[in-house]
Amino acid sequence: MDESLLRTLTPTVISILVRRGAGFAAAEDAVQEALIEAVRGWPDDPPRDPKGWLVTVAWRKFLDAARADTSRRHREVLVEGEPDPVPGEEVDDTLQLYFLCAHPSLTPASAVALTLRAVGGLTTRQIAQAYLVPEATMAQRISRAKRTVSAVRFNQPGDVATVLRVLYLVFNEGYSGDVDLAAEAIRLTRQLAARTKHEEVAGLLALMLLHHARRPARTAADGRLVPLAEQDRCLWDTRLIAEGVDVLQAALARDRLGEFQAQAAIAALHADARTAAETDWVQIVEWYDELVRLTGSPVARLNRAVAVGEADGPRAGLAALAELDASLPRHTAALAYLHERDGDLATAARLYAEAARSAPNLPERDHLTRQAARLNAELRD
Repeated sequence: MDESLLRTLTPTVISILVRRGAGFAAAEDAVQEALIEAVRGWPDDPPRDPKGWLVTVAWRKFLDAARADTSRRHREVLVEGEPDPVPGEEVDDTLQLYFLCAHPSLTPASAVALTLRAVGGLTTRQIAQAYLVPEATMAQRISRAKRTVSAVRFNQPGDVATVLRVLYLVFNEGYSGDVDLAAEAIRLTRQLAARTKHEEVAGLLALMLLHHARRPARTAADGRLVPLAEQDRCLWDTRLIAEGVDVLQAALARDRLGEFQAQAAIAALHADARTAAETDWVQIVEWYDELVRLTGSPVARLNRAVAVGEADGPRAGLAALAELDASLPRHTAALAYLHERDGDLATAARLYAEAARSAPNLPERDHLTRQAARLNAELRD
């Protein structure tokens, strides 16, 4: 059975039920039940019209739930039976579903969970496994999110920037459980890009493709983190790189630069270098200047300082870093790297060890610890 087809059809079927009169939460629940039946029945008896099958079964699930809930509701009871298709029923409201699931009233965690369930078609169990939380906890999070957006009209304009932030959060979770969230984020962003010509949607898709292309080289066989400069570039996916560059160039041609396009341009320059030594750091600094101008992000300023250290020498990088708040995440690690580049191995070793203690995850902590140990060994020799 083609699970990707089910996931692709999910938002369309929810949209149809909503236009027929179902509330968003009820429609989403009904579609999830229909998906469960599809998983059970389609391998042995696949329908000729998968979308039509899902709409029919989901609508009946919704009606059954509505009848069972009549005594607790104070609104007009829906007319029983399968309604005739209404004009325009084939209109695709998937884009509005993205906006609803990434509504500003939701917390980032709730928006991510609701997007993966309603737009991505993942089950609560799959989402819970991906985020390493109990299924009951994720079910409560999704239920709260659906209640929060229940009063939002389905045709209200949405905020593309909020949707993109949610999708980027999904992408950055990477892989855990039986769901590859990075691949799922790319799939959903492709879907969004097919429904809107927004240049920042294309920019995010390009950024995801370019980052994902380097994934096979990011970790060694023993799970060790491999820094960009040390990665085996033969392992990079050249097909994804070419696609990412094409998508980025088309977005940049619209001359409406945004933060994701700027980030993708930086990633493209890294991908274009055959070796780490051939990286065009001068251009990368220029793109970080654009990114800082667009966002004012302290993280962008931190990364820019490291790039300045590569383009103009470690002393210039240290001077740029000195202008930033030392409490920024990874500030100490950047400081250690630039001191090592400048030849101050003792300071670098001390800073690497300090950075390891505040590392956000185990692979990064182990990497920084190894860097400190390497420099301490050099100092003893």
